[in-house]
Amino acid sequence: MSKYWSNFVASLDPYTPGEQPAINNLTKLNTNENPYGPSPKVLQAMEDAVNGDLRLYPPPNADQLKQTIADYYQLNTDQIFVGNGSDEVLAHVFNALFRQTQGILFPDISYSFYPVYCGLYAIQYSQVPLADDFSLDLDKYCRPNGGIIFPNPNAPTGRLLALDAIEKLLQSNRDSVVVVDEAYIDFADSGSSAVALVNQYDNLLVVQTMSKSRSLAGLRIGYAMGSAELIEGLERVKNSFNSYPLGHVQIAAGVAAFKDNQYFEETRQLVINSRVQLTQQLKAMGFEILPSAANFVFVRHCDFSAEDLAQSLRDKNIIVRHFNKPRINEFLRITVGSEEQNQLLIDSLSAIFEG
Repeated sequence: MSKYWSNFVASLDPYTPGEQPAINNLTKLNTNENPYGPSPKVLQAMEDAVNGDLRLYPPPNADQLKQTIADYYQLNTDQIFVGNGSDEVLAHVFNALFRQTQGILFPDISYSFYPVYCGLYAIQYSQVPLADDFSLDLDKYCRPNGGIIFPNPNAPTGRLLALDAIEKLLQSNRDSVVVVDEAYIDFADSGSSAVALVNQYDNLLVVQTMSKSRSLAGLRIGYAMGSAELIEGLERVKNSFNSYPLGHVQIAAGVAAFKDNQYFEETRQLVINSRVQLTQQLKAMGFEILPSAANFVFVRHCDFSAEDLAQSLRDKNIIVRHFNKPRINEFLRITVGSEEQNQLLIDSLSAIFEG
């Protein structure tokens, strides 16, 4: 602890991001990045944006990107918020909407940034246990609260909650905000997104990212959709923190990514198809696999410890995510890679099993 730190900083328990090692010939299946690059139209838009206008501040409201997202989801621009990755958007959500007199609720096995935000903003919270099959039981959330947040599909489990279950929760929880964190929703069946409910429930906020399905993890573009009232709260916090979260190049890339829907659908389907094939291959090798609607699978093997498997794969220059936490310490989260990466994973596991 530094003598220059405030007591507040010393008490923080920061988030640990997925490993980004600088290893040659690495097969990286630990942070759920898209195996396919951005749309060529995105790369061209970025190139076009690299010009003399970079001397100017970007538009603080990223109006063109907001309009593009609003058009895509058939919403109004005052229902759209954008930020520097969905992590920044979520940080503003916690600060703007969850600092209430009552504690907030989220799953015990979920995105591990949530308790970090609570520590950062002194927010009380309760973690609601997942069911034995690692599904969300929303009946457990029907109690007084200062807000509710959960990923859908959940992370790291990958399980999807049906839209009618979310609507039932919204109907029984009208006095606080419900945030659905949809980082992986594009890898689920069409029609699974809670965006369809935004105009019916003014306490619903849906957070998404362009990092996963649109292959822009390196650019950091996130956004939220909800009632104008909720969005205004986020804007007030954002403009008290950083008025220019997205630069010219980010805005241009985001607009182009949404407009190239054909590329989005093609690569999205490739990932879904690969997930199905990878699931079948892993099951044939004796893995138990939770139903996944994301671009990763959550697996365990009855004969091999997750920690040992993770290390054995690392020895073969393949990294996957192992969470050494209660209830899930025998699971590995494996990103769905390209066909070549997935086959290398299967071949490596076969070699490990054969000893």
